[in-house]
Amino acid sequence: MAEHDPLYDEERSLRKLRLMVDITAQVLAEDRDLTLCTGLRLIEALRTASHRLFPSNHTTFELVIRPRLERILLERFGLEPGSSN
Repeated sequence: MAEHDPLYDEERSLRKLRLMVDITAQVLAEDRDLTLCTGLRLIEALRTASHRLFPSNHTTFELVIRPRLERILLERFGLEPGSSN
């Protein structure tokens, strides 16, 4: 039986997360039928997936990934950060 390598598992999870972030960013930027509501749901779904892959590290998503995706969405819909529209 092969020995379990935690470093390999972490690297694999990180590759999965990067792929999910890249795909989500592309959908947010390019999907012609995307609504603001659906875009926000995609970001939340990615947050949930990120927390499942890395249960002890919620900070990275909230400080790095979420702002990047929200910025894409805001630019896409012509909204200003912090606007209540």
